[in-house]
Amino acid sequence: MINQIRAFLLERGISFRKGPASLRRQMPEILENADAKLSTAMRRLLDFLWQEWKGLQLQNESLNSDLEQIASSDASCVRLQQIPGVGPLISTAVVSAIGNGAAFKKGREFAAWLGLVPRQWSTGGKPKLLGISKRGNPYLRKMFIHGARAAVLRVKREGSTLGKWMSRLETRTARNVVIVATANKLARISWAVLASGNDYHPLHKAAIFSN
Repeated sequence: MINQIRAFLLERGISFRKGPASLRRQMPEILENADAKLSTAMRRLLDFLWQEWKGLQLQNESLNSDLEQIASSDASCVRLQQIPGVGPLISTAVVSAIGNGAAFKKGREFAAWLGLVPRQWSTGGKPKLLGISKRGNPYLRKMFIHGARAAVLRVKREGSTLGKWMSRLETRTARNVVIVATANKLARISWAVLASGNDYHPLHKAAIFSN
């Protein structure tokens, strides 16, 4: 919706920065500016899009509030949100999809179900690891990758097993590979937290990463 509004305005030599904050700040002024080269029909169209965007924004905020309330009232979701990169969206989606994780025997099975494990191709009796399989649940896989991207940027590297593991991985591979590997790790940690019923302990390597 924002891109559509910006495109109409750019055709008439009017621009503003991307993002909802700029739209919210500048759109009223643009619509009320008589000097702007906007026809009556174009002002009417832009005002219609502007009102529709505001309605969608209110719906978004309401849904986010409902989701955060659900995530904060469910014990499993609360435990999952202790994991770096896992927020209300991922925690509620994971609990909705797998419950307590009993359908999987270990974290790697859950990661494989998400499509976050490497595909293998063998030649001459030697296996070669390829990209992730992308099988299973595409929505959850995408959410874990987004969460992993945030975790790679924000997790403190000293004082946590996960942070130190990320730092070691970054020294020998590309950033995108680190993000996908972290998504795999977060999925396995999530399964361990659900299956054990325990809180996430970032320093307890044996309790979390063995699965």
